[in-house]
This record gives sequence, structure tokens and C-alpha cells, in this order.
Amino acid sequence: MHIVVCIKQIIDPEVPPHLFKIDPVKKVQLRGTHALVISTFDEIALEVALQLKEKTDGRVTAITIGSEEAKEALRMAIAMGADEAILLDDPAFEGADSLGKARILAAAIRKLDDFDGVLCGRQAGDVELGLVGPFLAEEMSLPFIGVVANIEPVDGKVRLKRPVEGGYEYLESPIPFLATITNDESNVPRYASIRRLRMARRREIPVWSAADIGLDPALIGPQAVLLEMEELFVPKREIRCEIITGETGEEKAERLAQRLKELKVI
Repeated sequence: MHIVVCIKQIIDPEVPPHLFKIDPVKKVQLRGTHALVISTFDEIALEVALQLKEKTDGRVTAITIGSEEAKEALRMAIAMGADEAILLDDPAFEGADSLGKARILAAAIRKLDDFDGVLCGRQAGDVELGLVGPFLAEEMSLPFIGVVANIEPVDGKVRLKRPVEGGYEYLESPIPFLATITNDESNVPRYASIRRLRMARRREIPVWSAADIGLDPALIGPQAVLLEMEELFVPKREIRCEIITGETGEEKAERLAQRLKELKVI
């Protein structure tokens, strides 16, 4: 099987909240000196793809939209086990919304021609909209299965394991298909070895432009944007401490209950 994994490079979400900086005009997070990593659910999607590769003697292609520095995320994907990686980079791609990004990815995947499945993280680790996967499935007219934990090849189809309240449910889909991946004990991302990290750094990453994938910029430009972010901000946390006094435990409990009623908590 040939599995295509769509990944996104983001600022490390483990950065302490007080270090996050926002551009209120452009409504983007400012990188500063923060490290960049593969978005968490995308890394998990890559792990699921690598497990499928091992089960079917297949191959994995990682693909991302970004600038030159996004090659680092693609090289990490190769170090983890991906066979190929492609960077989609063009000034025309800047400012694309979730639908625009889906159209970019769809055009690139069509150029690959030969694929059996497409995996995306259930949502990005920065804006967390979770829209690119479903939009991409619609653009490519692929069967879509959301929030999947793992995938097994079965008689020319795939069986998808999806967590639900109290357990799992199993679904079957024809090939090709598109699934968004969530975290599970069965898909913890593997570590890349030092040897593979060194090998990946020597790999040349092909870069495709809008012209290379035959995409009309009018389909992804400002006039095609349907989703607009109204505001992006770092929430302010306010902590206040109030001491409830009393001579006995019963008195303290009564005063606490009264105060909670005043605050309309109960």
C-alpha cells in the first residue's frame, strides 16, 4: 500500500503559555526563537501510516505546505520511516484557508497518481480547526472516516478502529480512502534513530509550486477564502484566593456554601 500523510509544521505546543506571542493584525502566532515540530496528531497519523507500511510491505509519502524551513519536518518524517517527502511552496499558497489548503493538497496528491490512502491528523496543534481532512476528502471524492485510532488491511479493503464511549467500533472502507487520526495506546509515535536522522539530513526534498501541480491560484487566493478568523489571542488567567473562616468544620462548610451561592457557582 502507498499511504500519503499530510503533515503540518507548527511551533512546539509545549512552549509555556506566557511565552506565546500573537500578531493581532495578521492573527498569527509569532515564532520568535521557539522550536518547530510536526503537529502532534499529524505525527500520530505518520505512525499509523508506518504501521500500515510494515503490514503490507508498502511505502509512505509525507507532504506539507510551507516555506523552506518546513523541510525540517519532512526530514523528520523520513527519519521516522517515510520513504518520500514533498514540500508545497509557492507565494500563491500564502493566506489560504482550510478549503484552500485542501485544494493545494488534493492537486499535489493527484500528481502522485498512485496512492491507496491519505491520512491527516484529526486537527492541527495550533489553530485546531480540524477541517482540512474532511475538505480534502470532499475535494478528492474519497470515502472519509474521522477520528480513527488504527487501520488494518483486510481483503483489498481497510478496517478502521475508532474509539467511542466505552470502547471501540470497527468500520470498513474501500481503497483509496481518507482518514483523520487520533491518539491511542496503539499508535504512539516512534523515535527516529540517530542513523536515520543523519540519513534524512542528506535527502533532497522536492519542492512543488502551484504550476507544478497544475493548480489555478484563483482557487486558493484571497477571493476564494471562505473562512475568516475574527480574533486570535492568548487567554489571560486570573487567580484569586479567598479564605473561608469559621470556628468549626460545620461553620466553615456553611459559609463556603453561602459564598458559592453568592458567586452563582451552585
